Amino acid sequence: MEAKDPSGVEQHLQYEFSNKDLLQEALRHSSYVNELAHQNLPDNERLEFLGDAVLNLVVGHILMRRYPEVKEGELSRRRANLVNESQLAKMADSFELGAYVLLGKGEIQTHGREKNSILADTYEALVAAVYLDGGFDAAFRFLESNFLPLMDSLDSTDNNYDYKSQLQEMVQIDHGAMPDYKIVREDGPDHDKTFLVELKVLDIETRGTGKNKKAAEQEAARKALEILKAND
Repeated sequence: MEAKDPSGVEQHLQYEFSNKDLLQEALRHSSYVNELAHQNLPDNERLEFLGDAVLNLVVGHILMRRYPEVKEGELSRRRANLVNESQLAKMADSFELGAYVLLGKGEIQTHGREKNSILADTYEALVAAVYLDGGFDAAFRFLESNFLPLMDSLDSTDNNYDYKSQLQEMVQIDHGAMPDYKIVREDGPDHDKTFLVELKVLDIETRGTGKNKKAAEQEAARKALEILKAND
């Protein structure tokens, strides 16, 4: 099966390349280039290298802004959960990027368009192509639209651990106390608010941030649990 017309990628991205050669290069796997060695075409590996750096910078920027009180170690953990082969392959698959990748015959026969490694690498190359073509702002907009829904999903998964319930059970059984949560601040427009919640329980005070009140409370409860467990 031949690769689809690359203009379809632009439609999915809602971004039109000024330099179409960059888009073509981003979609050109080394297996394809090796079969056309006489044409001296560049494959997408150099773009993949740059795209990895742009991804880490942009996702790190978004995480810093989204979680203003989260420490470096936790930010690194969250970024690692977002920027990895599995997640990037899912991103690529969400707009059928595999159908546009230029592959050699061997890779086509072994279902290369479905391989996580190829999808993730091509996604990184595409990030670099957008960055080189439209600058940092264009790459930021593209990645933000991709990663904010994923961050919301991961926040929801984290909330399934229900730190609030764990904390309440611990302090109520052991100390007869109840946690007290209070919204300290709301930042941002109505469609993209960030909540800051303060938690007081026993002699512990923590703060948590999140895109909704529940997420902020969970973050504050998680911090309080860490303190309690460290003091046990």
